Amino acid sequence: MREDRSQASTSLSRHLLRGAVGFGTLVGSLALMPVFGPVALVLAPVGLVALRGCPACWAIKLMETISLGRVQRSCVDGRCELTVPGRPPVTTREGDPSLPPS
Repeated sequence: MREDRSQASTSLSRHLLRGAVGFGTLVGSLALMPVFGPVALVLAPVGLVALRGCPACWAIKLMETISLGRVQRSCVDGRCELTVPGRPPVTTREGDPSLPPS
């Protein structure tokens, strides 16, 4: 993935806080249905806004945020390398069965 297309958050703690607010209000809106009825669903949009619309996307962005700065991918002439500081690069190439897929 190119750096300019990364969806990772700038701060892991901020991303986890957004997740806690998002999932908390989504679960709260469903848990409060027996007590407050459909009025409890007012919390659901708050949760979706905190998660920026998609719980699965939030989880993917969490993985990107965790790996940001740890794993870098660079592709040149159909060959891609994953580099991790302190480790040798792992080379991948599309269609080459002897190398791991990219």
